[in-house]
Amino acid sequence: MKFRRPNIPLYILASFLFGLKTYIVYRFLFNIELENNMQEFILLINPFVSGFLLFSLGVWFNKPSRQMKFLRYSSFIATFIVFANLVFYRQFTDFITIPQLFMGSNMSDLGSSILTLIKPFDLLLFVDTVLIWILSKRNEKELTVSYQKRGKVFALSMSLLLLAGNFFLAEMERPQLFTRGFDREYLVKNIGLFNYHLYDIVQHSKAETQRVFADGNELSDIEDFIEENVKVDEKSNMFGAAEGKNVIWINAESLQTFVINNDVYGEEVTPFLNSLIEDEDTYYFDNFYEQTGQGNTSDSEFLIENSMYPLSRGAVFFTHGGNEYHATPEIIKEEGYTSSVLHANNGSFWNRFQMYDSLGFDHFYDEKAYEINEENSVGWGLKDKPFFEQSIKYLQSMEEPYYAKFITLTNHFPFELEEEDQYIEPYDSNSNTLNNFFPAVRYMDDAIKEFFDQLKEADLYEDSVIVIMGDHIGISANHNKAMSMYLDKDEITPYDQVQLQRVPLFIHIPGDGNGETISEVTGQIDMKPTMLNLLGVEQEEDIYFGNDLFSENRKGYIALRNGDFVSDEYISTVGICYDRETGEPLEESMDDATEKENTNACSSIDEKVQTELQHSDNLIYGDLLRFYNFEEE
Repeated sequence: MKFRRPNIPLYILASFLFGLKTYIVYRFLFNIELENNMQEFILLINPFVSGFLLFSLGVWFNKPSRQMKFLRYSSFIATFIVFANLVFYRQFTDFITIPQLFMGSNMSDLGSSILTLIKPFDLLLFVDTVLIWILSKRNEKELTVSYQKRGKVFALSMSLLLLAGNFFLAEMERPQLFTRGFDREYLVKNIGLFNYHLYDIVQHSKAETQRVFADGNELSDIEDFIEENVKVDEKSNMFGAAEGKNVIWINAESLQTFVINNDVYGEEVTPFLNSLIEDEDTYYFDNFYEQTGQGNTSDSEFLIENSMYPLSRGAVFFTHGGNEYHATPEIIKEEGYTSSVLHANNGSFWNRFQMYDSLGFDHFYDEKAYEINEENSVGWGLKDKPFFEQSIKYLQSMEEPYYAKFITLTNHFPFELEEEDQYIEPYDSNSNTLNNFFPAVRYMDDAIKEFFDQLKEADLYEDSVIVIMGDHIGISANHNKAMSMYLDKDEITPYDQVQLQRVPLFIHIPGDGNGETISEVTGQIDMKPTMLNLLGVEQEEDIYFGNDLFSENRKGYIALRNGDFVSDEYISTVGICYDRETGEPLEESMDDATEKENTNACSSIDEKVQTELQHSDNLIYGDLLRFYNFEEE
């Protein structure tokens, strides 16, 4: 069978089919927020512009075989890039960055998690690629475009002109778009997925050279900003409240605040954690936000140990594991503390071996320290109950005082759990991820309860401060329809999405007796100064961006890694300033004078947030702490 030659050049047909397919992915498979008709128009044109720019390069090949081969392989590669981003987006509601590609060694540990993200209809993405492949193979000579040099230059000029027009409209819609590289959704929405990847390559190259040219002079601006906007001189009334105690830290995988004091069909999701809130020895923070980026658990670890922000692209554990840091384990070592991480997973996952050494940890108990078999493992590895049970002997052998950080595994996407470990029924919605999340959380809650009992039996409880913190969200925006059903909302608004970034934080100090629920806006960036103050460690010379959680003179806002922020009065996200208490956009809830005043307040905080994030990035990219003198004057 011989295909009839199309009436249009094959590279234009390829551009059209690719643009149409990519727009459908943008519009219906990515959860991209569109605020007006201009954004809709830009989103529509940018995949066609990118497609034409790519495929029109084929006209520069004179030989038919080379021109057709270029169209075939460029079509396949471009489609695969869309497919890879789609699979990645389903889990992280984000787009792939260059540093993520260097984390390929993690893929071997993802296993079934990736398979659950691939859908049968994804094959439809490759239909046009197959069509282009067949046409170019069977009609090679007939479909070859033979342009003179003038025609080739014209095709290239047209593609660049269209690209410039796309950028012009994007800049009109979002001024200073390219200074907000941390907001990948804005970039994809305005310049397209492929131009975003080109931008990411440029940013990666720029970041890689930053360390080479750093000389330490950049520190003065950072120190001035911290002194003026972050640092609190007076100590809180909790200074030294846990002095000399062991620190047992539980990184509760994927635990979000919305399950606390909540139920599924009348069954409590977290009965033990709920009871802990009422305990007189527990300080519970119900407006505590996760601030991670693409590094998830590793980012939360970076935040709590350094009081610096993770990177907007990739995971700092991978990209800058060899930097000089001044982390909590290193600081408390001078006070006689030993430090350990216990995590029954592959030790090389997220480059933990190198990074823990850079952070100053003394020991790392990875999967080799545990007895793991088919009966006691599920999903990502050893179940939480045997994990805690097998860890008691390591706590008993540690030299006191110690800091021991536990990283749980069971409540991890895709939230697999055997029936014998399901203590409550799954939820019933269109999202299996959300449905299975609740039994997995309940299992973790029960595991932590048993761990408390084991600590008491081993005589390790009374002389310890126990911290339980959700490390990052477990349910992404891709499950908003099911989430709105569970929360009994018409929809999940951008304001709600930020509020879903709250994760629980419990600081349990046996014998304290003054526990309470604290509702101030706080975040993971605050954990380093908080723990040092609780342990009575004075640290005059240091660089950090958080405040003691118990301080009365906090800076008043929490920066999220994507540039959004939460303050005592406002939430800023997707370019909208909301009243934090009511969730109403300011322009809908204020008179003109009040709206102007509060909008200016949002702008003022936003300026500080962007500066703070940039300073933190500069510290990491330039490895600037190698120039800093941490010795007290």
